[in-house]
Amino acid sequence: MNGGLLVAGTTSDAGKSVVTAGICRWLVRQGVKVAPFKAQNMSLNSFVTREGAEIGRAQAMQAQACRIEPTALMNPVLLKPGGEQSSQVVLLGRPVGELSARGYHGGRQQKLLGTVLDCLAELRGTYDAVICEGAGSPAEINLRRTDIVNMGIARNARLPVLVVGDIDRGGVFASFFGTVALLSPEDQELVAGFLVNKFRGDVSLLAPGLDMLRNLTGRRTYGVLPFRHGLGIDEEDGLRVSLRGTVRESAVAPPVGEDVLRVAVCAIPLMSNFTDVDALAAEPGVVVRFVDRPEELADADLAVIPGTRGTVRALQWLRERGLAEALVARAAEGRPVLGICGGFQILGEHIEDEVESREGHVAGLAILPVRVRFAPEKTLTRPEGEALGERVEGYEIHHGVASMEGGEPFLDGCRVGQTWGTHWHGSLESDGFRRAFLREVAAAAGRRFVPAPDTSFAALREEQLDRLGDLIEQHADTDALWRLIESGAPQGLPFIPPGAPA
Repeated sequence: MNGGLLVAGTTSDAGKSVVTAGICRWLVRQGVKVAPFKAQNMSLNSFVTREGAEIGRAQAMQAQACRIEPTALMNPVLLKPGGEQSSQVVLLGRPVGELSARGYHGGRQQKLLGTVLDCLAELRGTYDAVICEGAGSPAEINLRRTDIVNMGIARNARLPVLVVGDIDRGGVFASFFGTVALLSPEDQELVAGFLVNKFRGDVSLLAPGLDMLRNLTGRRTYGVLPFRHGLGIDEEDGLRVSLRGTVRESAVAPPVGEDVLRVAVCAIPLMSNFTDVDALAAEPGVVVRFVDRPEELADADLAVIPGTRGTVRALQWLRERGLAEALVARAAEGRPVLGICGGFQILGEHIEDEVESREGHVAGLAILPVRVRFAPEKTLTRPEGEALGERVEGYEIHHGVASMEGGEPFLDGCRVGQTWGTHWHGSLESDGFRRAFLREVAAAAGRRFVPAPDTSFAALREEQLDRLGDLIEQHADTDALWRLIESGAPQGLPFIPPGAPA
């Protein structure tokens, strides 16, 4: 078997990442050797592979769904936004420069098509099936000429296309029809059908609409996935998600101790790898929310400054909002503060940045005795170590080089009182370390909170991926899906006018 499939979407956030992970987990449970692939990803949430390559976190999670190690082949092009107009381009896991959107779509993107196709071919030569994820919508006709992630790769690799639509947003039938009708005849030949995501209610009421859709397009619907809470895997794009007031989904189990623990995460600009706090939210009795006002820090037992693609910009934002002053006051009062990566750099005394912001010398919050210098080369590693008497694993993605001039050692950073700083992402996923850290936070905050003794973050992730596999197995036509992956798009699919120019 040398199968393949491209999971496209009517919009961004239609559920492509979740559906791709679900199909991967369903296939691997059938004994299929499967791998994920996304040619081009725009994301501030990234991950470091064992070989030291940076890829999107969603693809790392999809690799976990496949029960394989992630590699750079699975996400050859990663765009990390540095603002509204430019992004860092990461090629095969390594940064190769900054480009404006016009510069990228104006020619550089198309030049990467050969690299992308080579990576896909290598995966297809190694695995029985490769499940590819598109980006945005395949019907973005203004970008079709240079597309390398949707129909561009489907055409070149002859992949059948499954279009996912989020019915919870409304307008899913119009979105399905319009997506097909805006594609050229050559592209339409590969669009095999549709998959409805996040349906609530009686599916029989949807059946007449699905029948009409098939009559209108000549294409079938491969499944209707019901709405389920807590199924999202690591989100891709921190710029698209409105985080103000969001409460991360915590475990259903009640707290083990008498108190809950409240965690406030500063929703700084260009926030990256905010998935770091998911491990906290998985603990029974830990409530995590994102905040952007100083008064929202008042009742927090732990304040977190997460990573960011713009350390100096985030620091300025904290000062403008009054959050910087509130964080300094917290630290002085001995109330817990945790800075991760860019957040760690913000807590230091000085930042010398001629790379990211090019602002030169900038004063930090001076809570930790740390000086940071931004280096042209990016640090990409998977460190292991010990802290609070527990083994810890993590990953590092940063240009800033920190020099500690005091404090107690803490992972690669330091600690002063109840303020902690480290470049390590993912450290809170180490169960023993997370419990030890939360015990310290609870003691400093005066909370009678007790970490659950048996919470396994890795096991929770596995359960989550199995639930995604269950969704596909129980609510999709898996026989038809198997034929699609194995044999490609059905022959003779009708053209839906008006179409787009070839």
